[in-house]
Amino acid sequence: MNAYLDVQGLTKSFGALLLFDNLSFSISEGQHVGLVARNGMGKSTLLSILTGKEGYDSGEIIYRRDLKVGYLEQSPRFDPDETVLDACFNHQGDDEKILRAKQVLTQLKIRDLQQPMGQLSGGQQKRVALANVLLTEPDLLILDEPTNHLDLDMIEWLEGYLSRGNKTLLMVTHDRFFLDRVCDTIIELDDHTLYTYRGNYAYYLEKRQHRIDVARAEIERANNLYRRELEWMRRMPQARGHKAKYREDAFYELERKAKQRIEDRQMRLKSSNVYIGSKIFECQYVSKSWGDQVMLKDFYYNFARFEKMGIVGNNGTGKSTFLKLLLGLEPVDSGRFDIGETVRFGYFSQEGLHFDEQQKVIDVVRDIADYIDLGGGRHFTATQLLQHFQFTPDQQYNYVYKLSGGERRKLYLCTVLMRNPNFLVLDEPTNDLDIQALQILEEYLADFPGCVIVVSHDRYFMDKVVDHLLVFKGNGEIKDFPGNYTQYREWCALRPKEESTAVMADKRPKREYRNTEKRKMTYKEKVEFAQLEKDIAALEEEQKRIEEALCGSTVDIDEITRMSKRLPLLKAELDDKSMRWLELSEIG
Repeated sequence: MNAYLDVQGLTKSFGALLLFDNLSFSISEGQHVGLVARNGMGKSTLLSILTGKEGYDSGEIIYRRDLKVGYLEQSPRFDPDETVLDACFNHQGDDEKILRAKQVLTQLKIRDLQQPMGQLSGGQQKRVALANVLLTEPDLLILDEPTNHLDLDMIEWLEGYLSRGNKTLLMVTHDRFFLDRVCDTIIELDDHTLYTYRGNYAYYLEKRQHRIDVARAEIERANNLYRRELEWMRRMPQARGHKAKYREDAFYELERKAKQRIEDRQMRLKSSNVYIGSKIFECQYVSKSWGDQVMLKDFYYNFARFEKMGIVGNNGTGKSTFLKLLLGLEPVDSGRFDIGETVRFGYFSQEGLHFDEQQKVIDVVRDIADYIDLGGGRHFTATQLLQHFQFTPDQQYNYVYKLSGGERRKLYLCTVLMRNPNFLVLDEPTNDLDIQALQILEEYLADFPGCVIVVSHDRYFMDKVVDHLLVFKGNGEIKDFPGNYTQYREWCALRPKEESTAVMADKRPKREYRNTEKRKMTYKEKVEFAQLEKDIAALEEEQKRIEEALCGSTVDIDEITRMSKRLPLLKAELDDKSMRWLELSEIG
């Protein structure tokens, strides 16, 4: 294939910190490449080097002659006085280009083309920068976190846009659905080394696990050899004088290998000392507007114990406003929030990333607490929490100003968790986090024995974490959907078709109707229907027993944890069976 970019032996370091060493890879015409790595491993730096924004120590970067490259930076900068349209490209009065710019910007919810860039939020500026890159129609698109600050509709539009045609892509993104659906090659930067996987994200996960399993097997083999060599050295110390020198050298090499450790990034953090009462909060007919823009209108909701709720909706529909009203950070126009006395909120906000740059990472967390009490005499220290979220002992004693953007987000998350809350309120927690950090956070939330509300545009993350969704549709309209995001989108995809069919049926002449009689259930469906009634009754009884037990005071903490894990699974199974029961009951 025609190579657009060839990288040979690329090395980059910052002082004593080696980011990558002797990296080599190539990108061919039409290839869609996703770059994944942990925060702080040099993903954004690599993109900056490839686009000439930053220098490197050694190696070669070779582009095909006359190749046009478009680059979306993670944090783009603009002249604050230029208009949105001028910031996109020098259109020079070309009506066709202006028309196309309007189309792309409208898809990205940027409608005032004459607005000065200085008046736009950081997220809006990122969207203008994305539009700019797409409009210049480059041969090679290099994108750093293109889905950040996009709502779900925009992400799905961009997903389709990049998947169509023969575009060539190199991108960094934490959005795993996006990686899976857009990319045909994944390159992983791990421990200063680059690994290439010729497939999408699902293929990468499979092959990466195989690589780790092989490495673990090699380390175990080295451990076994190390033990045997250690026995030999203890038995025969005189043999180390001259002739057995090669065995001594081999021994120390084995020792080095045996002490290698592949980080288990799926380690779970369990906090069994979190208690929350039966009363959480009641949103009593709350209304809130900003000028003419209605966010909530007489909204009522009673939040249940151990509930894990996701909030989705387009930008500007009131998601973050709802969280601030709940936390008392914004006043309501009418109505009130009645919050239980045992509730201790932990709030991760989009605006909360503020640190003393000269402080050490460990001191930032210890200023909050030295440890979390896990009950039963067990503690989880600040050091252990940081290590759990991928901060090595060396990094913990680094200064904050040395951290990457993703590492700062992880540190902020650690400061929230260190307060040991029993109700987590997370507003876009996934932005700038690497995939391994997201997996750790997902496991933490799965085990968290309290309440969770998450606002996120990360579809994969929402599917793994939440039990149900509040869908903010705008103008104060809010719907409660009993499922995850993928199920919601599938439901939405069915609705227009059903509604369209109904409209067409109303317009057809009566003589065109055929087979209007309802079909009868088959014998197999009747058996299934009868079994569903029994299953639903049993599940409802189990749900009632668990909820009554959780509201009581005689259940020990381990049993509470077990029940809190069982309850969402039980509800999901009950929803599925109830939905199938309704489908069969429609047949009659």
